[in-house]
Amino acid sequence: MSGMHLVRGMTTLNTKKRKGKTSKKLAQAQAEHAKWLTKMGVGKATARNTNEIPDYSTDQTVKLSNKVAAHGPARKTQTYSGERQLLGVATMHKSNMVPVFADRKEDAKDIASMRR
Repeated sequence: MSGMHLVRGMTTLNTKKRKGKTSKKLAQAQAEHAKWLTKMGVGKATARNTNEIPDYSTDQTVKLSNKVAAHGPARKTQTYSGERQLLGVATMHKSNMVPVFADRKEDAKDIASMRR
């Protein structure tokens, strides 16, 4: 075997540095520094909530009802009164049906001569 082989169970993927134990002197210095930072106002600050939630409560109650609005008055139906004599119904254009009355016979002639 050459010297390039790894020892069993060892890998080269583990490149994480291990933390060593801190000495008493270093721990004391870090504590003093943290105390000084808080004295200067730089230490861990808690977030202050400056937004106030508005009061959405309501004291007034809305008057409700079970009444349903109508669709409006009924339309008056058109009926033939019989005052004018109806000669017949003519087709003016495509399927447009037009009544032809006796007192206006020229309407029938106009409809008949109308071009498509």
